Amino acid sequence: MKYTFILKYQLSEQNRTQDEVVERLGAAGCEDALVGIGQPGCIALEFIREAVSAEAALVSALEDIKGAIPSATLIEVVLTGSAHRSADLLSAYFRQAH
Repeated sequence: MKYTFILKYQLSEQNRTQDEVVERLGAAGCEDALVGIGQPGCIALEFIREAVSAEAALVSALEDIKGAIPSATLIEVVLTGSAHRSADLLSAYFRQAH
């Protein structure tokens, strides 16, 4: 099943070159995300990720992003579509982000 959600991050000073960050995200497996770089120092990724569950979709996206930009800080999660209906997704978010 496909799950849709948005993850927003604050970038560290060392990751201010947004083109480089976008390339690293693609190499880390985030090809299924639309990347927004309109706000200086921040990046937003809107995922449409296929997975066996909403929790698996979110956890895999969080891991991919952490691998690409480990110093970035997760600042917001927006649950949309089928992901919005899953309580598992929220629990996964809190286990991974805190």
